[in-house]
Amino acid sequence: MVFSKIRHIQQLGVRCRSSHYVTTPIFYVNAAPHIGHLYSAVIADAHCRYHRLRYPDTEVRLCTGTDEHGTKIQQAAAAHEVPVGQYCDEISARYREVFKAARIEYDDFIRTTEQRHKLAVSDFWHRLQSRGYIYSAAYSGWYCVSDETFLTDSQLRLDEASGARYSLESGHPVEWTEETNYMFRLSQFQDDVRHWVQQEARIRPAKFEKILLDTLSEPLPDVSISRPANRVHWAIPVPNDETQTVYVWLDALINYLSSLGYPNEQYLAHWPPAQQVIGKDILKFHGIYWPAFLLAAGLEPPRQLHVHSHWTVDGQKMSKSKHNVVDPVEAAKQYTMEGLRYFLLREGVAHSDGNFSHVKALRILNSELADTLGNLLSRACAKSLNPHQMYPEPHVEHLSQLLQHLDAGKRLQEALFHLAGRCEQHYEGNHFHLVADTAIAALHAANNFFECAKPWELKAGGSSPNAQRLQTIIAMTMDALRLCGIVLQPMMPQLTSRLLDKLNVPIAQRSWRHLGESFAAATPGNGPESHQLDEHSSALLFQRIVEQQDKPIEQRAQSPAQSKRSKSKRERKTSATMS
Repeated sequence: MVFSKIRHIQQLGVRCRSSHYVTTPIFYVNAAPHIGHLYSAVIADAHCRYHRLRYPDTEVRLCTGTDEHGTKIQQAAAAHEVPVGQYCDEISARYREVFKAARIEYDDFIRTTEQRHKLAVSDFWHRLQSRGYIYSAAYSGWYCVSDETFLTDSQLRLDEASGARYSLESGHPVEWTEETNYMFRLSQFQDDVRHWVQQEARIRPAKFEKILLDTLSEPLPDVSISRPANRVHWAIPVPNDETQTVYVWLDALINYLSSLGYPNEQYLAHWPPAQQVIGKDILKFHGIYWPAFLLAAGLEPPRQLHVHSHWTVDGQKMSKSKHNVVDPVEAAKQYTMEGLRYFLLREGVAHSDGNFSHVKALRILNSELADTLGNLLSRACAKSLNPHQMYPEPHVEHLSQLLQHLDAGKRLQEALFHLAGRCEQHYEGNHFHLVADTAIAALHAANNFFECAKPWELKAGGSSPNAQRLQTIIAMTMDALRLCGIVLQPMMPQLTSRLLDKLNVPIAQRSWRHLGESFAAATPGNGPESHQLDEHSSALLFQRIVEQQDKPIEQRAQSPAQSKRSKSKRERKTSATMS
């Protein structure tokens, strides 16, 4: 039954096979963006940029946005003393600003308060209801306001001293709630969801597949998908019942459909998602509720969930109470947004929590971007060695000598020969830290080659054998810079653009297939022709970061309303002091 059902779902509609639809979670606007939110977006963006680079005939689509309904939004707006709609507008705008600065190249930014989304939610509700998967019932249980979910006894921790109960997973308090809600027949989809989870590469990394299967080893209870409107009023009303509002998670998950134009059939051109990037804290909602909702509606679940872990700061969990929430805008003032983007992808691994450390960020960015990459470009472009500012072609005789008699030349050739294949393998699994490892290793080999070849001992200019050897050394070094620039484009789009601009590499020659064009290729003479460097582009790629003791990076992520109140307090304090 399960196999036939999945096959039937896969045959629904006409799907454009050349589409690659990717989503981030939509971000909850109860607080301003921090580096954890940016990390989700950067993973999805780098993934999409790689696919555009590697598969130019595929239509890649990236969706992100903000989740703007629920009790926590009501409470946050009240705490900031602004109307709920205005509060949502302000926080959503801050996400847009951060993503613009970080060069998140999304195709759509969806907000759950938009009319197009509300229409999609209404249609999806009717679809579930008409198929018999929604019913009304009195419901009671332990409800966690912070997590917007009911929890079973096995998911709770009892504080013996106070008698209070807390979520085992999040640590947030729960309260006993009794109400009449609409229920979704989740229990009917236990086998179907388990089958979906067990498909090859469905949940990555694999540790999160095991977590889902452990949850699915126990019977799934039906789930409440509405709340009383008198308790949760900032939400989408249940169709034909104004006394109830749609459960925030059902509402939020449907954004992945509404962004594509659902319920209009145009959404079928991109459905299902090729990959959905989520944080581990929302695994249950995306790995159990979401496929069940879709199966109930007769739609195919996503092809893959890529689940990433969280970020700590100096080994401690980020929290407002500890005042260690890292605001990406503040962090970018010291590291640059491109540097911050690289650090998150370089240091983060999906299966384990990453640690944001100022000392580590300085070390990585200075060592890898300023020294290893940036310094090599500056040396190859130095007018003392390259007075005519050329990207030369290697001379066959000298290239052969350097590869045969200089071990550093052989190592560089080998590193560049394997660069494309190794990076492709790592990109396909979203292992961005391994892409960086591979590229930086190739650049280390290029720096070592440059040192061992000693180009400064050769006379620059003219047509002497020394000049030809010098040109060959520069050509080999620039080939290494060009190839590493191409493979690192998904991770650092701005910096690599400046690098390739300086090398005067045409836009049309920056694709993945051009990684086979260099002195290291199997076919000799496969590299670019000799040409002038771009005199208008700087050879300084990344300025070394100097420690700034008076500018701490760990800043609280404040809402616009908080910022205004803080400014007002400072002004009043200044005024009082002056008077």
